[in-house]
Amino acid sequence: MNGAEALVESLKQEGVDVIFGISGGAALPIYDALNLESSRSIRNILVRHEQGAAHMAEGYAKSTGKVGVCLATSGPGATNLVTGIADALLDSVPMVAITGQVASTLIGTDAFQEADIMGITMPIVKHSFQPRDVNEIPEIVKKAFYLARSGRPGPVLIDLPKDIAAQEITNFKYPTQVSILGYNPVKDCVQEDVDRAVEMINQAQKPVLYAGGGVIISEAHRELAALAEKGSIPVATTLMGRGAIPDSHPLALHMLGMHGTAYANWAVGEADLLIAVGTRFDDRVTGNLARFAPHAKVVHLEMDPAEIHKNRHADVAVQGDAKEALSRLLEGIQRNARQEWVARITEWKTQEPLRYDPAGPLKPQYILEQLAETTGMEPIFVTDVGQHQMWAAQFLPFKRPRQWLTSGGLGTMGFGLPAAIGAKVANPKQDVWVISGDGSFQMNLQELATATLYDIPVKIALFNNGSLGMVKQWQTLFYNERYEGVHLKDVPDFKLLAEAYGAVGIRVNTPEEVRPALEKARNIQDRTVLIDFQVDPDEHVYPMIPAGQSVDEMRLYPRGSK
Repeated sequence: MNGAEALVESLKQEGVDVIFGISGGAALPIYDALNLESSRSIRNILVRHEQGAAHMAEGYAKSTGKVGVCLATSGPGATNLVTGIADALLDSVPMVAITGQVASTLIGTDAFQEADIMGITMPIVKHSFQPRDVNEIPEIVKKAFYLARSGRPGPVLIDLPKDIAAQEITNFKYPTQVSILGYNPVKDCVQEDVDRAVEMINQAQKPVLYAGGGVIISEAHRELAALAEKGSIPVATTLMGRGAIPDSHPLALHMLGMHGTAYANWAVGEADLLIAVGTRFDDRVTGNLARFAPHAKVVHLEMDPAEIHKNRHADVAVQGDAKEALSRLLEGIQRNARQEWVARITEWKTQEPLRYDPAGPLKPQYILEQLAETTGMEPIFVTDVGQHQMWAAQFLPFKRPRQWLTSGGLGTMGFGLPAAIGAKVANPKQDVWVISGDGSFQMNLQELATATLYDIPVKIALFNNGSLGMVKQWQTLFYNERYEGVHLKDVPDFKLLAEAYGAVGIRVNTPEEVRPALEKARNIQDRTVLIDFQVDPDEHVYPMIPAGQSVDEMRLYPRGSK
């Protein structure tokens, strides 16, 4: 067994069943090992761009909670992974990125296709490994997967020099456990902190639960709902927390923040206690941090100690796993109806629901309403980044965790299609819908070939407004309609593009065509389907709290709209 074969055998020991990647000179030993009969349990999917491989690994991981794996060669292959690795770090996605590297004797000589990928990725990984002894490989793989999935999950890099991959390993033995000096993520909460948090919750009159992606990661959605119901505490979710509580739940406030619901932002603005769970008080939620939740004390439940007190001081911090922390709080808090507070929330929901004007050109919000009705909200929904992402977060009524996959922290255009392919690979019996825009989709549209050639049929709702819509919205509102660098015109013809890649292409121009197109797409299960929706080019996303401002400056959709 050589080093590359030891690597693949170690991946098998970790339960890896699929790798997304592209080969190249320095990665040839690894691909040769993947071709062995003994490696057939690992599906090797050849993508069309390494960024797509990283996002596919993310989609696989986000939809399952398991570690996603991507593979690239040295130099440009490795650097093409960087965006996906950074995306995984900011959204706490468990991922192992494997890169081939030039021979260890050539490292530092500016050899052909050499790049210091460990140095390049240092700020965007939990850890990096570069074996210089072939016998280190099994332990390195064990450590990489442990790091990727434990504590606050994230990406780990294994950079394998070509000569080490070719050397013979003397005694392959895969470790049953590992210990990493200085790395000991806290899982159990300190009871004293829990008791203080319980006291604050019991005393609060207007509490709000502020749930982030950590609730999804730790599978704490049931505990979240139980705590909300016992204490009659409304729940607002971040973009990454969508699905943490069903949108149909009477205590659900849906999304808060820049494009959150008016009632979620009003509730946070009036709250006397904010119970933040698995979230980091990022700027897209808080706006003007000094004016965010100005009347509220804060209880922060968080796994990562680096996030506690970082942006907003916590009056009580409970460090540990969100599931464990919520369970402990649930045991201690008193049952409380909080009738006045709940009635106030209900009044706000009635006063200012999400709305839009259906008149005029085809509206994205209408398409999303029809998509929800057509599918019964059973699929996994994956978005790119931009206006369509915000509309989807607003108008799709989510039912469960891991139903919503998106790029939050990094805001990566081009995430949608490859991430959807990864999710479909992990969930082959489930429909996966991509919601994208004509700008984002063109970032990684070449992965249509991957979907076609590997029989990974996804469904794509493309909102085509002929521009980079969110940038255009900002230029309209804040730059006196000085449009520059936003218009995409009519190239390409997405219907014909889909057909060229072996997918089904459909174009929709009017509201009357929406439902039949969605039904047709739903009934096609053997090929990818792309629906090119010609949407209103001047539609804006509302509500909107401008960057750096507060709920007092929130802009609502014009009155008289649906």
